[in-house]
Amino acid sequence: MTDLSGKTVLITGGGGGVGAAMALSFANAGAMVCIAGRSKDRLQKVAACHDRISSVVADVTDEQSVVAMFATCGPADFVIANAGASESAPFVKTSLASWQSMMAVNLTGVFLTLREGLRQIPGHGGRLIAVASTAGLKGYAYVAPYAAAKHGVVGMVRSLALEIAKTKTTVNAICPGFLDTEMTDRSVANIMDKTGMDEDKARSALSAHNPQGRLIDPDEVAQTALWLCSDGAASINGQAISISGGEV
Repeated sequence: MTDLSGKTVLITGGGGGVGAAMALSFANAGAMVCIAGRSKDRLQKVAACHDRISSVVADVTDEQSVVAMFATCGPADFVIANAGASESAPFVKTSLASWQSMMAVNLTGVFLTLREGLRQIPGHGGRLIAVASTAGLKGYAYVAPYAAAKHGVVGMVRSLALEIAKTKTTVNAICPGFLDTEMTDRSVANIMDKTGMDEDKARSALSAHNPQGRLIDPDEVAQTALWLCSDGAASINGQAISISGGEV
């Protein structure tokens, strides 16, 4: 097991799903964890699960909120930009507001989090991680703004990796397929509403994207993040690591 005693980690989108799984995994590995998000109640529920987890309310789409988030949590050895959201609609019915919303949380929010994280990362170096998606590596119908934002995250990570390659800090993206989380539950509900499928068929339609025929467990993403923060991953830089059973 990776021992992160004495290390600190900041995780955005920590109120549920992958963010909560990562928070618990890092805390169990000995790190002091600060989770951030927009829902105080959800954050506090996760923080109550472990005495090494604290929380702060923040909006990653707002520059000053991100600065204040780091001021509250303090410098972090590991910064994980996990906050995200998804919407689906046919391209011609996608509003400008929806496009801008997807860009704000899924791309601008990652930019602001990683930029501020890099500014305050300790001199001995650290790890920057963006939780992207297989939608950053391939296309999916009806989610063009989401896929565009996630592709942007992967491009940003690859570019930043070259800038910081001579430092002791690395940056990588984790790209999971459809996850067994609340976000996928909302996608299932949307499929049911739009197509008339029952829940089992709608969930199976998403699971079918994975050649293993299943949704990805959030803990699989958490374990990948732990590995990226280990000494053995010091040369992993600028990568987009797919967790998708072979889909990508």
